[in-house]
Order: sequence, then structure tokens, then C-alpha cells
Amino acid sequence: MIKQGKCYFTSESVSKGHPDKVCDQISDAVLDEILKKDRTARVACETYITRGLVVIGGEITTRTWVDVEAIARNVIKEIGYDCATWGFNGNTCAVINVIGQQSPDISQGVDVGGAGDQGLMVGYAVNETPEFMPLPLVLSHEILKNLEKARKNKTLPFVGPDAKSQVTVQYNDGKPTRIDTIILSTQHTEDILDKTGSKITEKSKKEIINVAILPVVKKWIDKNTKIYINPTGKFVIGGPQSDTGITGRKIIVDTYGGRCPHGGGAFSGKDPTKVDRSAAYMARYIAKNIVAAKLAPECTVQIAYAIGRDEPVGFYVDTDGTGIVPDEKLAQIARQVFPLTPRGIIEHFKLRNPIYQQTAAFGHFGRKNFPWEKTDKVEILKKLIH
Repeated sequence: MIKQGKCYFTSESVSKGHPDKVCDQISDAVLDEILKKDRTARVACETYITRGLVVIGGEITTRTWVDVEAIARNVIKEIGYDCATWGFNGNTCAVINVIGQQSPDISQGVDVGGAGDQGLMVGYAVNETPEFMPLPLVLSHEILKNLEKARKNKTLPFVGPDAKSQVTVQYNDGKPTRIDTIILSTQHTEDILDKTGSKITEKSKKEIINVAILPVVKKWIDKNTKIYINPTGKFVIGGPQSDTGITGRKIIVDTYGGRCPHGGGAFSGKDPTKVDRSAAYMARYIAKNIVAAKLAPECTVQIAYAIGRDEPVGFYVDTDGTGIVPDEKLAQIARQVFPLTPRGIIEHFKLRNPIYQQTAAFGHFGRKNFPWEKTDKVEILKKLIH
């Protein structure tokens, strides 16, 4: 929880073209393609990307076959790496497939409805935005969504696929009051460099600010807000040409921007028997419904599992003393209302559908089109609390 007094909290986001996010999208695209043909498949797909090379591995058990190489190339090109301009080309890069099968020692527990692994998963919600998400993270995501739209529709034709944003919000007594600092680093072509060749022109900076940043942050900035565009000066060499990427390395971007604890498990490339993913979605669903029901202004939920067992070994609700009833009672009521077994979670959210590639950029939470973002348990929670 943001404490009393004045403080500053920061969250970041990364674009679809960031190397780690490229890997997340490939892994989830493979998962989706398999689930289209085999809803009972077990998938744990990991991707690694570097200069001119993509390696796809993990453990997959399925009755079907998909063209992993073609899937990877299509994702890469769709993101925008389809020519030499950005230093990586989905048409010509090497793609290596080293996928194996899931261990039978694991599957014997999962087959009967148990969790695919041990672990703890965390969900969170806060009432400071309509999305019930932390404001710095929401703004960071929205800035990059604007940037991607402007890149694709050629409003900013010099912008490349790789980008990162960061927003620092000032809080007074737990409430967001203004933005202190905004950082946006974006890959770009050389033609917007100034005469020194070491930084982009002021004109280009202003265009980026006006198109990608101001529409999102206008109500939160003031004359003292600092905005940095490509703070090192330039960002011509980016994407996999400049940095390796790995599936699951942006877990804070994917979740709550550092506002609450994280269980440590990544999401992308995993089928819903992996509670790293499915139980994290349920934890968010529970926390969001508690906050939407105005039972607390913010809420953290933790669920823990033992591999092969269906019922959670731990369930924890924490409102940091802000709940209208004790956290213990909230936990008891939540156990009555929400399914917590892996099978129950999968059935409730219909998680065997191929919905995952769309989660792999701009966060898994705070977006209306996902079933774990519904607030359909508000009325029953209110009824049970009184």
C-alpha cells in the first residue's frame, strides 16, 4: 500500500517489439495454435531470441501438430520486424525448435485435476483507476499503445517496434496527485538525428510527446513534470539486434508494476493447468471483485498450491487494514464464492480457449476483454458480508 505523506511510485511498460515481449508473444501464439486443435494439450513453451536467431523449447504434450517455425515468423513480422531497417527480419532469421514432452511424473498428478506445479500466486486491485489498477502502470501501458498505433498508421513513421516507458506518480496520503517524471525510449530511424548524429531532434521529441504521451497524461502533468524522450540521445539499434529476449522476463510489467508482491512465476507459453497462470488470474479476479464491491480500497490475494493436489494449501486476503471487515472474514467469504481448484478455475474462465497471445503485451490485467476482469461477483460478496 502507498503510505501516508508524500511519496513517489514508479512503474514501467515495454512495447510489443521489446525482445522479451517478442518471446512472450511467440510462446503464447504457439499455445493458442495448439489449443485450437487440442483443448487438453499440456504446453510449457519457452522462447529465446537474439541476433538473427530464435530458439523455441519447453515441454509440450499434444495429439496435434503445429508449425512452430511458421508461427514464430508470423508473430515477428506482425510485430514489425519484417525488414533490415530494424535489425531483425522474421523472413530471414533462423528458427530452431527444441521442444520436448512433459514429464509423466508431473502429468499423473495433473490428469486427476491437480496443480501442474507447486507455487504461490498473487492478485491485486486498487480503486485509484477505473481499471482497478495502479495509475503509474496504466499510464505506462497507454503511452506505448499510443506509440504503437502511431507507428502502424504512419503518424510517427520514424518510430521502430522496440520501446519502453516509465511513469513516476506523486502520491499524497495514499492518493495520486500528479506525474513527476515520464520516460519514453523508442527505437527510431537515423533520419531524425540532429547534425551531431548523437541525439534526435527537438522537433521529433515534440512529435512523440504530442502523439504518444499528452493524450494519456494531460490531466496529471503540471509545469514541474519532467519528460525525457530517449535520455541517452538516440536509439537506432534496438530489438533483438541489441538485446536478447527470453519468455517470462517481464513479470512485473505483466502484472501490477511492482505495487504488490509477486509469486515469481511467469505466464506466457503455459497452458491453464499451470497454476502460475490460471491461479494468478483467479487471484486478480478475487481482489478486483472485493475492491469493486467497496469492501476495501485495495486488496492483495495470495493462493498457494502443492503439485498434483487440487485444493490450495494456502489462501490469504490482505487489505492492509483498509477493509470494512477483518481480512480473515473476507478470506472465508471468498472461499465460498470463488472456485480455487485448478479444474474449477479453468472451467470458470473457459481457459482452454485460445485467448493467450493477446495477453502477451501491455499487461494481463486491467483490460476489459479478459474473463478474470469481470466484476460479476460484487453483489454476492456484498450480500455475504452483511
